[in-house]
Amino acid sequence: MAGCYHDAAARAYFAPTEIETVACSTFPAMFEALDTDASLLGILAIENTIAGALLQNHELLRKSNLSIVGEHKMRISHVLAAIPGQNIDELTEVNSHPMALMQCEQYLSKHPNLRVVEKLDTAGSACDIAEGKLMGHAAVCGEFAANLYGLEILERGIETNKRNFTRFLILADPLLVPELRAREEELDKASLVFTLPHTQGALSKALTILTFYDMNLSKIQSMPIIGREWEYRFYVDVTFKSFVRYRQALDAVRPLLNDFKVLGEYKECKNEI
Repeated sequence: MAGCYHDAAARAYFAPTEIETVACSTFPAMFEALDTDASLLGILAIENTIAGALLQNHELLRKSNLSIVGEHKMRISHVLAAIPGQNIDELTEVNSHPMALMQCEQYLSKHPNLRVVEKLDTAGSACDIAEGKLMGHAAVCGEFAANLYGLEILERGIETNKRNFTRFLILADPLLVPELRAREEELDKASLVFTLPHTQGALSKALTILTFYDMNLSKIQSMPIIGREWEYRFYVDVTFKSFVRYRQALDAVRPLLNDFKVLGEYKECKNEI
């Protein structure tokens, strides 16, 4: 949806280059679009500092043929926006995505006159209010969406937790990777996925090898494998200073792993904006 946080993150990642965004209604729909047109790039939320990992998106990425070429970390800050000319006391309803409403629960509890109504999207809520000229309705959305749809911002920073960040991945067809990702000497992060043999100490042995080669595990996420009781798939992010050393680590650990796949090698986003 135009104006959503994915839209804002994509524009921030590629700035100052102007980009044209293509809206997709769901994450699976985005992967279908990328599979159909290899010239498109994707942006995918993968984890949030409050909600945690988006497990469905991990699986969509693993099953796809796409590669990660970059990442962007963005602070998620919500505003309360409405048709211009109204004040908060005149409003009767607030619309937004359930997650956004939850993140602003403390602020909204101070305004009992606002009936909370869940919608599919933050930007979509702003769009519906603007297009329908819905007086008395407010949207919890990003400032980018409020400005895009011509709503008046009545309050900024209404989220309860000010340390709310989302990490987005930039995805591309493998053929586009060489021209889109950083130079090899600048690469310092990789995302991996694998399963392990059902033997004692299998995970410990794999992690020990990665540690020996100076790989820093910045994230490890396990997911149960459907149909294989008590077996798990592991999604791991590693950061490193030497790409050569990283490749040596992969060569050393690969014999201990099953279903191993490199999801992407890219430059870490160190600044949370």
